[in-house]
Amino acid sequence: MHHEVGDVPIAGRPRTARRLHLLMCRPEHFDVRYSINPWMRPDQPTDTALAVAQWDRLRKLYLSMGHHVETIAPLPGLPDMVFAANGATVVDDKVLSARFRHAERVPEGPAYASWFRDRGYQVREAEFVNEGEGDYLVAGERILAGTGFRTDPRSHAEAQQLFGRPVVSLTLVDSRYYHLDTALAVLDENQVMYYPGAFAPESRATLRRLYPDAVLATESDAAAFGLNAVSDGRHVVLAEQATHLAQALRSRGFVPVGVDMSELGKSGGGAKCCTLELRGTALASAPGASAA
Repeated sequence: MHHEVGDVPIAGRPRTARRLHLLMCRPEHFDVRYSINPWMRPDQPTDTALAVAQWDRLRKLYLSMGHHVETIAPLPGLPDMVFAANGATVVDDKVLSARFRHAERVPEGPAYASWFRDRGYQVREAEFVNEGEGDYLVAGERILAGTGFRTDPRSHAEAQQLFGRPVVSLTLVDSRYYHLDTALAVLDENQVMYYPGAFAPESRATLRRLYPDAVLATESDAAAFGLNAVSDGRHVVLAEQATHLAQALRSRGFVPVGVDMSELGKSGGGAKCCTLELRGTALASAPGASAA
């Protein structure tokens, strides 16, 4: 059973939440019209209104937690633009634009880059294919970087040069977990949770070395998109179906907050896919949490 925001976890040391600055995109045009990952079934019906309702509950949850939420206007013909995490990577107010592998999503990169430029961010046009925070997860002073299905490994050096933080390359080997954010979530600066079966042996060894006390997800956790999660350091917003993972998090002092993103899961995404974190100084001067 998942606990609501503010509940006290069963055990573990006290955790401190930080206020997040987030970007989201309302799924007004959500549909599954093509298949670029194993979850996408164009022959199965989708319910756009339900996707919007699930997304809106997620946005309201972030606002209730005190996070600052901005939105980017969805564009017709881009049903996956709802997955804002893929739109860019933002560290210290610097933006590495996304460059998508599949033609169906290519126009999303410039759309997100324009949003950032219009707001005065420094945007670096990507030279190599990268799919934003789908494959780049900031963990304290390092960046964990996925490759294997989408992001070109040459992009990892590009990100390290731009952001000035060490980038740790991790290779994904299970096509169901095509982005790093479907196989691993950063919980705080020093802790992660992940599904070992999604990674190549050498990457599993790297994760064991860096995070010997990591929370390990089961296959059912991963298949429910339980690792496609957003943590503020205390609360972890994740798929309500990932019950084993929720219990493991509570035992470590985190507060799991379950959400139902099942309709958006038909495109292979969950809470994290819908959420891009804007890291930098912008939040310091931002007004109170936006209801936009």
